[in-house]
Amino acid sequence: MESLLEHHWHHLAAAEVLDLLDTDGARGLDRFEVERRQRHFGPNAVSAKKARGPVVRFLLQFHQPLVYILIMSGLVTAVLKGPVDAAVILGVVLINAVVGFLQEAKAEQAIEALSRRLTTEATVVRAGERRRVASTELVPGDLLFLQAGDKVPADVRLLQVKDLQADESALTGESVPVVKVADVLPHDTILADRKNMVYGSALLTYGQGFGVVVATGDRSEIGRISGLISEAADLETPLTRKIARFSHALVGIILGFGVLTVAVGAWHGQALVDTFLAAVALVVAVIPEGLPAAVTITLAIGVARMARRHAIIRKLPAVETLGSTTVICSDKTGTLTENQMTVKEIVAGASATN
Repeated sequence: MESLLEHHWHHLAAAEVLDLLDTDGARGLDRFEVERRQRHFGPNAVSAKKARGPVVRFLLQFHQPLVYILIMSGLVTAVLKGPVDAAVILGVVLINAVVGFLQEAKAEQAIEALSRRLTTEATVVRAGERRRVASTELVPGDLLFLQAGDKVPADVRLLQVKDLQADESALTGESVPVVKVADVLPHDTILADRKNMVYGSALLTYGQGFGVVVATGDRSEIGRISGLISEAADLETPLTRKIARFSHALVGIILGFGVLTVAVGAWHGQALVDTFLAAVALVVAVIPEGLPAAVTITLAIGVARMARRHAIIRKLPAVETLGSTTVICSDKTGTLTENQMTVKEIVAGASATN
């Protein structure tokens, strides 16, 4: 069955598509075959990137050069000056970690809530009966009815169309609805020109259609794109790059001053223990323990302001990237918008409800 999903469905005749998917063109799949394919292919949903556990996410908040320096300075301060000064420094580190952890957890919960709301339904033919099912239950080989206003739940090879048009801007970037056909297309037809196919996430704007599901979940085109995105390396923001450079330079300066202090003390004949303690005290004094707290508070304020404008920021440094943006390049499609219709008002009889 896996090998079938690699076919160029747009290049195959309708009868051949149904034969390869072992689907009856009138009755669809029976219940037992649907259950078997659901066990094999899994739910029709794009797999979420494996999330880190709360403990790991909390510990990663300490994975910063300046935080390393503060922890070391706190431990040294505890030995030289006592627990009170050390508690202040380590408290700053802890607050920084807690704020970052809570913000990241809040963003993750908001994104999960949005994902649950995006679940749709689809009209399928199974065992000769037309029924509505959750889009997550679809399997390759399901016969699917489509009409204007539907959001396509999977990749579908069209078998019949009646003035069907689809907005595929989420996939191809083209905002103008594409007129769909059921004809066989050449083998080398590019994805954006495969007019006998509709792909998951496309919005049907006009007409009606009937087709067979050929790919679901991660095997769909939108699933493949999601997989490529999840493999992309995390990019550093301008602020994190500057802080990293500053931290590395600061470490070099601090170590240089420490070595110089010990060398000068030894040259003047001072006791090695006294010279070492003086060098450590100088190192602790140079470390800007208030910097991480100031940066965290500033970013948290920015995140809170973005949240009031319904923008979810998963990681604190990301909000600084928005502030550093000077040019936004966008084409005519307007794909920066949500690209979906929302009911704003319902009129029932003589009353209106917002």
